[in-house]
Amino acid sequence: MGRKFFVGGNWKCNGTSEEVKKIVSTLNAGEVPSEDVVEVVVSPPFVFLSLVKSSLRPDFHVAAQNCWVKKGGAFTGEVSAEMLVNLGIPWVILGHSERRSLLNESNEFVGDKVAYALSKGLKVIACVGETLEQRESGSTMDVVAAQTKAIAERVSNWTDVVLAYEPVWAIGTGKVATPAQAQEVHFELRKWLQVNTSPEVAATTRIIYGGSVSGANCKELAAKPDVDGFLVGGASLKPEFIDIIKSAEVKKTT
Repeated sequence: MGRKFFVGGNWKCNGTSEEVKKIVSTLNAGEVPSEDVVEVVVSPPFVFLSLVKSSLRPDFHVAAQNCWVKKGGAFTGEVSAEMLVNLGIPWVILGHSERRSLLNESNEFVGDKVAYALSKGLKVIACVGETLEQRESGSTMDVVAAQTKAIAERVSNWTDVVLAYEPVWAIGTGKVATPAQAQEVHFELRKWLQVNTSPEVAATTRIIYGGSVSGANCKELAAKPDVDGFLVGGASLKPEFIDIIKSAEVKKTT
């Protein structure tokens, strides 16, 4: 296999300076597997990136939650990939379902963002996933494949891409895709990569699951062969995030 387990924490639009310092101190005190076993990345709001980067333990890394689709300029309210690189931020989350749905980011726009961020040296957590209506109509793989295709058409080197499968119906709803449902989509996504990119990309690209991951369900999900980690929302603001990171140990025994 050789795919290192990956756990990302998306803090979304939450936190004050004091709350962020508390979260960081909990993370810094957490006993977790070594960097050889798990890669940990947390994604605070833009305004706290420097605070978190300067105070977080060195074996954990920091991601931005978004960046602009091209070079900076007259784009009020946006943050460019170049700015993130300048700050020493190594990762960025792109194509999150909340941006796709609330801000109407299209598959093509997300693909352009991923390509530009990679071209500037950022590593990307690229999100794909279907709505409840799409799942119930049986079009999950059509939707997820179209989202992935828009990235694959613009990206030749997948080394710095982590693909996050996030069923929209399971984000912040408390509903979780069963481990079997998650594994099924991850398996199909990997098969899609094999056919449409290369067997090597399919074998090495990490596909992580996001959607109401918690300390209670993470081990069962982590045991699935094509689940290479998690993108965690609400639970990443709580001490149970440490338990989710520890679920990487499951992979060592499978």
